[in-house]
Amino acid sequence: MDVSQSIKEDMLNNQLPRGVPLRQKELSLRYGVSRIPIRDALLSLKGEGWLVPHGKAGVMIPDLNWKEAEDLWLMRAELECLLFSMAFDRIKSDDLTQAKIITQRLDKDALSLIERGELNWQFHHTLYRSAERPTLHQVVARLNIQVVRYMGFQYGPLGYKATSQYEHSQLIAMIESKDKQAALMFLRRHIEEAGRLLVSYLKQID
Repeated sequence: MDVSQSIKEDMLNNQLPRGVPLRQKELSLRYGVSRIPIRDALLSLKGEGWLVPHGKAGVMIPDLNWKEAEDLWLMRAELECLLFSMAFDRIKSDDLTQAKIITQRLDKDALSLIERGELNWQFHHTLYRSAERPTLHQVVARLNIQVVRYMGFQYGPLGYKATSQYEHSQLIAMIESKDKQAALMFLRRHIEEAGRLLVSYLKQID
């Protein structure tokens, strides 16, 4: 696991403080690397939305909040359904085979939250890539990267793993049956219901 992934894991597991500047020297000692890979990792995480500016040149881990979570699922619901609609008629049997393999991998209990988040995006990416709309796909990918920050809630206290897995399998079945309208409606509901559940939980603990 590279430094960026290690920092993400520690963020998700509350091993790094929120709301205070991250010090390159301290992180260098923590992860046993020089400051150069730490600096590069922090820049990358800032670009992905995992870190926010602090002061003139520093960065910090932002608090998780329901408004950001709601914005993310609202954008995902619109943009992913658009991308999926563009891809639907071009999805090949190889794409579905790969999506099924990813679904099986997501069933493993030993996955870290980062691994689970990356696999979840790979599943959706496999269904969307046939659209061949790189700009839109890039925006959707970025939203999914940011969503991983909230996976500790979805797979922890919200216990959403089984529901998510079942819905992935249902979505594949709808694609196989060529039922585009049903698949589009199902994808939107898949994103929206998970989003609403998360936002409701975050409001309760805010």
